[in-house]
Amino acid sequence: MKKKLIPILALSLVLSACGASNSNNSGAKSSGNGSEDTIKIGGIIPKTGAAAVYGNTAENGIKLAIEEINQSGGVNGKEIEYVSEDDKGDPTESVTVYNKLMEEDVRAIIGPITSKPAQAVADNSTDDNIAIITPTGTMDSITEGKDNVFRACFTDPLQGEILANFAADNLKVKKVAVLRNTSNDYSNGVADKFIEVAKEKSLEIVADEGYGENDIDFKVQLTNINKKSPDLILVPEYYEKDVSIAGQAKELGIKSKIIGPDGWDGVLATVAKGSEDTLEGIYFTNHYAVDDEAENIQNFVKKYEEKYNEKPSAFAALGYDTVYIYKEAFENAKSDSKEDLISAIKEVQYNGITGNLKFGENNNPIKSAAIIKIENGKYVFDSVIETK
Repeated sequence: MKKKLIPILALSLVLSACGASNSNNSGAKSSGNGSEDTIKIGGIIPKTGAAAVYGNTAENGIKLAIEEINQSGGVNGKEIEYVSEDDKGDPTESVTVYNKLMEEDVRAIIGPITSKPAQAVADNSTDDNIAIITPTGTMDSITEGKDNVFRACFTDPLQGEILANFAADNLKVKKVAVLRNTSNDYSNGVADKFIEVAKEKSLEIVADEGYGENDIDFKVQLTNINKKSPDLILVPEYYEKDVSIAGQAKELGIKSKIIGPDGWDGVLATVAKGSEDTLEGIYFTNHYAVDDEAENIQNFVKKYEEKYNEKPSAFAALGYDTVYIYKEAFENAKSDSKEDLISAIKEVQYNGITGNLKFGENNNPIKSAAIIKIENGKYVFDSVIETK
C-alpha cells in the first residue's frame, strides 16, 4: 500500500485522533528489550507528512490492541511496551528510525506503513534478523528473500487474483477490460495478476489501456475501451484518480461495471458533493468492512469508536491485527531468541478482523478479502472472497 486506503468512512478526523509527535511510549515500564517485566515493540509510523493520515489511524489500531492485551494480563505475564517514531513516510527517515529502535533494543517492529519505506527497512534488516511485520505494505518485493520480514495485508497481485475470481464467479461477466496507471507498481501489480487469472477463468480481455502518473484526462482510453463493449472494467488506482475516471466514464455514457482494489477506499470522501451517483455500483476489495456482522468485527468497531470517536479504517484494523499476530507468536515461541520468534510467526494461524490469516510463501499472508459495493452514496459490505 504505497499510498492508499482512506478509511471506509471518511478519515477527516483521523489526524486529530492521534498526535503527530515524533515519538510515542505506551505502557513503558522498563528499559532495554523488556526482558524483566515488559516486551518492547517498536513502531515505524508516518505521523507527519503526506502519509500521516494513514499512519495515525494505523497506530490507533495498534494502541487499542496493546491496551486490550495489557489489561488482560499481557503476553506470558509481561506487558507490551510500545515505542514509536515518525518516519514521515520517507524511506531515508524510515531507516534512521529503524536504526534508532535497534539501539533501543526492541524485540520486534511494526511498520513501516507505506511500501517504499517498508522496502527500505526490510532491505536493511536482514543482517539484524529482527522480526518485522508491516501492517499495510503491499509491494511484493518487501518480503521477498527476507526470512524476518512479514506483512499483515494482502499483496497487490493477490488483490488482482481476488478481483478476477469475483468478476468470473460472482458477477458472471464474460468480457473484461483494464485501465491502468503504467507508471505505478501498485496499479501494474494488480492489473497483471488480474489478467493472468481472468484468462485462466476463460474471461476475454478485450482491452488493456494505460495512462501516465500525471495524466488527468482519461477519455481517450475510456472511449477505446467502450468501443469493445466490455461487461466490466478493472481500474487499479488510488482514490483521487478513481474519482476522475468514474466521473469521465459517466460523462461518456459507459455502462460497464467498474471494479478495483483497495485504492478505491476513500472515493466517497473525495468526490464532489452531489456527484456521488458517478460512483454508484462500483465494487472494490478491502481488508474488512465496518458493517460486516461478524461478532469479532463488531466488537472491534465498537471499542474503536468508543476510544477514538470515529469508524476504524482498514489501516486501523490491520494495525490491530498485527499486534495480535505478535501476541500469538510471542506466546508460542520456544525461547526469547530472534530466531524462535520468527519461526513462531511463520506458524501463526489467526482469525483476525481482516480475515483468517496464515503465512505462506515469502511470509505473505494467505487470507480472504472483503468486497465493498458503493450504493446510494455509502460503502456497503457485499461479500467475502477467499483465496483459491
